[in-house]
Amino acid sequence: MRSRNSKSLFKLAAHFMFFAALMFIANLPAAHAFGRPYGDVKVLTTVPATPGFPEGIAVNGNRVYVAGPARFGTTGTGPSHVYAFDINTGALLQTYPTQGENLLAEHANSCIAFDGFDRLYVLNTQLGLYRINTATGQQESYGLPFPDLQPCLDGVFGPPCSPTLANTPPLPNDIAFDENGYAYVTDSMQATIWRIAPGGGQPQIWFQDQRLASAYIGVNGLRLSPDRSKIFLTVTADLLGGSYVYTLPLAETPTAADLTVFRQFAPGDLPDGIAFGKSGNLYVTIATPFASGISVLRPNGTEAVRLKNALLSPIFPYDSPANIAFNHKGSLLVTNHAFATMLPSQFTVLDVWVDDKASPLDKPLLP
Repeated sequence: MRSRNSKSLFKLAAHFMFFAALMFIANLPAAHAFGRPYGDVKVLTTVPATPGFPEGIAVNGNRVYVAGPARFGTTGTGPSHVYAFDINTGALLQTYPTQGENLLAEHANSCIAFDGFDRLYVLNTQLGLYRINTATGQQESYGLPFPDLQPCLDGVFGPPCSPTLANTPPLPNDIAFDENGYAYVTDSMQATIWRIAPGGGQPQIWFQDQRLASAYIGVNGLRLSPDRSKIFLTVTADLLGGSYVYTLPLAETPTAADLTVFRQFAPGDLPDGIAFGKSGNLYVTIATPFASGISVLRPNGTEAVRLKNALLSPIFPYDSPANIAFNHKGSLLVTNHAFATMLPSQFTVLDVWVDDKASPLDKPLLP
């Protein structure tokens, strides 16, 4: 009798262990299923060196779109570009040269976004906001050029003006749509967030504050929170050298008191582009030359992990990364701006495994 009980208990334990093993395998993170550890990084594609310096990135279907060059010193060079790559293989599928730029003056493309009709919106330092029919290549103006604001000096210039210490030109950087079709645009050199009404036209000042100002690059990355109650934005380096992620309520006229710190980075960190995952995590590129990477922030603003180059490794995949999109499998797609090294081999799109997918972006049906 005791022998039979022992055999029964043994069989029961064996069945339990077998089913437990099945449950364990079924619940393994996708990183293991794909054979990639968390944070594994590889090069999806290399962006053509002329014009190089990729910045904007957006995914639509099985294509990833990349815009550039986002740099100064373009006078006398060729037009800005948008490229379409295969999201799986990285093969270059289509090229969209920007039309209408004055090539004898500074010109650049920065960030990009799609609407609900699959038209691609591109920020350009000369043209303002234009859009591309990616099927036909047709380009048309959408938002007028961003105004060059004088600094708000008491008794000298009144509004509209910029809360900067010097007269700096507009530098439209990042763009995000809300569900009503308004486009929000960061202006990195004028400490301003612009808003463009559905249908396009003249950009309007939505928010300004000296905390967004900088001696070089101030307010930068921009995304709406997953619940659409706030706008998150990065300040790469303010006038005192501080680096932040701030939030603002998605209101008609937010005030200075509404600007709230979500994350203050350590001295020397240079946050740039941002993107929300379905997990609720906020992914932030850190563009610090030779100390680049991605900061993964929890919903409470604390840092979960910092993805970065291996110490003393001759291989440095992160080279001043700029902006982020997601593929459909669980990876971040990241443009490598490479503004410090300026090596053509470093003008890349990285594929970084994080076992997360995109928090959906607003893609309004615009006129």
